[in-house]
Amino acid sequence: MTFNHTTSAGYLVNHMARLFFEELRKKIEPLGIVPGQFPALLALWQQDGQTQRELVEKLDVEQATMANTLNRMQRDGLIVRMDHPTDGRAKVICLTDKARLVRDDAYAAATTVNDAALAALSPDERVQFIDFMQRTIKTLQKG
Repeated sequence: MTFNHTTSAGYLVNHMARLFFEELRKKIEPLGIVPGQFPALLALWQQDGQTQRELVEKLDVEQATMANTLNRMQRDGLIVRMDHPTDGRAKVICLTDKARLVRDDAYAAATTVNDAALAALSPDERVQFIDFMQRTIKTLQKG
């Protein structure tokens, strides 16, 4: 049996993700953020003041990965950790002014990358493409 990577969904998705990552990196690095921080920032821009556990669940990442990401974000001045109001063991992750100030530019950068990447698709094909990806993700998450 031979394996053809040019028709492998997994290979193609991984390749595409790397290309998206690199294009996004070029656009957001001047804002003081990196692609690995982007999912956490998106979640916090939608709802500031979440716990690390909430972010892990929402973003479907490993606890250690989130801890490392948040440590880097704190080092880079994007977040602060505050005491949780009711759980003495937990911290609440809050955005700094620096993170709030780059939100609109980061959204614009992501939109630019998405629009450029999907330029060869019609509006209907874009909707279908997103739907196919969402359905595939749900299938894989069910395991």
